[in-house]
Amino acid sequence: MLISFAFVIAAYLLGSVSFAVIVSKAMSLPDPHSYGSGNPGSTNVLRTGNKTAAALTLLGDALKGFIAVWAALHFQAPLNLAEWTVPAVTLAVFLGHIFPIFHRFKGGKGVATVAGIVLALHWPLALGLIVVWLIFAVGFKISSLAALVAALCLLVGMFYFFGNALISWTMVIIALLLVWRHKSNIERLLKGKEGKISA
Repeated sequence: MLISFAFVIAAYLLGSVSFAVIVSKAMSLPDPHSYGSGNPGSTNVLRTGNKTAAALTLLGDALKGFIAVWAALHFQAPLNLAEWTVPAVTLAVFLGHIFPIFHRFKGGKGVATVAGIVLALHWPLALGLIVVWLIFAVGFKISSLAALVAALCLLVGMFYFFGNALISWTMVIIALLLVWRHKSNIERLLKGKEGKISA
C-alpha cells in the first residue's frame, strides 16, 4: 500500500516538472507565463517562433505522462501494487502538469501529457487520437479545437477498449479537467475569435 502511494506521489512530482519553462530557460527564451496565452505548453512556446523549443516541450510533457503510467503498469505485478495504483498515477501525473507544485500551481492544459498517458495505456488508441488531433489541427489550424475533439474521442476509445473500468472513469475526470482548462478557448471559439496555430 505504501509503495502504491509512493508511485502516486512520484507521478505528481514528475508531472509538476514544466518542460515549457525548462526548455525556455535552456534556450534563453522568455518565460512562457509572460506572453501569449500565458500557458506553459508547446503551443504557446511556438509563439516565440522557435519550433525546436516547442517540439522539445511537446516531447517532454508527453514523455512524463508516459513514464509515470508505464512504470506503474510495469511494476504493478512485481511489487504487488494496489489495483487502484495505475488509475491514481494517471490522475496524479496529469494533476501535476496542470497544478505543478514547482511553479506555483500554474501549469499547462495537459494535452501532451494526456497523449503520453494514453500511449502507455493503449498505444493504438493513442495513435488514433494523434491522427484525430492532426486532422483538426491541420484542417482548422486551431489547437484548442483539435484538443477538445480528441478528448471526446478519448472517452469513446477508453470505454471501448477498457470497458466499465476504473481507468476509464479516471479518464473521464481527466477529460473534464481538460475541457475546463480550455474554457477560455471555448468562449473564443464560440465567438469566432480563437487564434490559429499559424498566427
